[in-house]
Amino acid sequence: MYTLLTLLFFTVIFGGLIWAYIHHLGEKGERLNLINRGICPKCKQHTIEVADQKGGGCSGTAFVEFKCTNCDYTDSFNLGSGGCSGGSCKV
Repeated sequence: MYTLLTLLFFTVIFGGLIWAYIHHLGEKGERLNLINRGICPKCKQHTIEVADQKGGGCSGTAFVEFKCTNCDYTDSFNLGSGGCSGGSCKV
């Protein structure tokens, strides 16, 4: 009986963690969509700009930080930039 309850408990906890992570990724995606259109997710004004950008080299990702000039909202994203398909990376 205790084994069944323990298994049920861990299933509920694990399912909740998966749901929370998927929900977080969905919200982060919605914020990125607004930022790509130039809108701040917090104050809804067209005042968002790139504050910092670091290239990822051959990994194909870039770390980009955005900042709102109106309400000081900041957020960062790892964005894909295409990788080494152009042949510019040397091994």
